Amino acid sequence: MRAGATPSLRRDDRFGNTKKFVKIKVAWIGKTKEPAIEALTREYLQRIARYAEVAGTALKDEAGVLSLASGTGQKNNNRNKDRHKLVLLDSRGKQLSSEELAEFLEREQLNALPLLFAIGGSDGFSDEARRLAGFTLSLGKMTLPHELARVVLLEQIYRAFTILKNHPYHLGH
Repeated sequence: MRAGATPSLRRDDRFGNTKKFVKIKVAWIGKTKEPAIEALTREYLQRIARYAEVAGTALKDEAGVLSLASGTGQKNNNRNKDRHKLVLLDSRGKQLSSEELAEFLEREQLNALPLLFAIGGSDGFSDEARRLAGFTLSLGKMTLPHELARVVLLEQIYRAFTILKNHPYHLGH
């Protein structure tokens, strides 16, 4: 299955009620060069799908990210439905612990807008994209290749959901 072909899922709570958690799209600029990165991307998207509606997609450029965030790149004319809260990955963003990212996702489930986590190309994002972002997240002070940053982000999103669900994956250290 391609990374962008991950199905949207609804989850049932322990009482049998269907519960929709936050909807998430993870977008990255450029084609994936390494098969190992593609495999890890698919793996973590499938894991996250246990907890949230999630999709991954490769985009050509920053304009594609901004179009997706605003809903103008969608076929549906209902722009509010197609808009996303843009979360840019940028070294100048806010650093969060795994627990803080879990709290962020928990807060965002109350919003009507799905989240769009965007990973830029090797040159990062423009000042305009940073201004349009609803949140800017940093994975730390170290420089990571953008393909590796995608895998780290996906693992941390998965970890955040396991924290929220008290799953033993996250041991808290």
